[in-house]
Amino acid sequence: MHSLRATFGKGDLRLAGELHGLAEPAAFHSLCQQAVRNEWVVYAKPPFGGPERVLKYLARYTHRVAISNHRLRTLENARVSFDCKDYADRGRTKIMTLDAVQFIRRFLLHVLPSGLVRIRQFGFLANRVRKQKLEQCRALLGDRTISPTVDADDRPHTQIEDAHRCPMCKLGRLIIIELLSAQPSAFPDTS
Repeated sequence: MHSLRATFGKGDLRLAGELHGLAEPAAFHSLCQQAVRNEWVVYAKPPFGGPERVLKYLARYTHRVAISNHRLRTLENARVSFDCKDYADRGRTKIMTLDAVQFIRRFLLHVLPSGLVRIRQFGFLANRVRKQKLEQCRALLGDRTISPTVDADDRPHTQIEDAHRCPMCKLGRLIIIELLSAQPSAFPDTS
């Protein structure tokens, strides 16, 4: 709180948008007093292990079907048998058998109705405000290396200008492992 108050006192703390009202010293001081009265317990979990691990974790929920093929065991006499975890029995894997109609009913509970999307963008990536908010982000960051581009389907995205960008596909990134210089051949040219 001491550092926060010192930063505010120097005028280095920018409060914009919904927080604009806190730019007044009395309002800011009142908020600080309220925060000091609370008993804070700080607990920080260790990081996920990088963005790849986070994406892998989220992909399990956003890009999978309700049940994968390897869990399906049999379809006999209009009954479906499949593997499932019994959490009441310490998470042991067991085989459950349902009528095919009941299995389909349960499966379809996981199918989204037409028109609904599984992943929705919000904040500065929301469709209605994406172009303006990305321009505002670039202006606030003062970064001119990111330039807006538009796909054939008129969706804006960012393209990073990079010396290591693949000259053919413009998507991949070239990583230099070793530079080879031209050396005279040990074999005479017989052409």
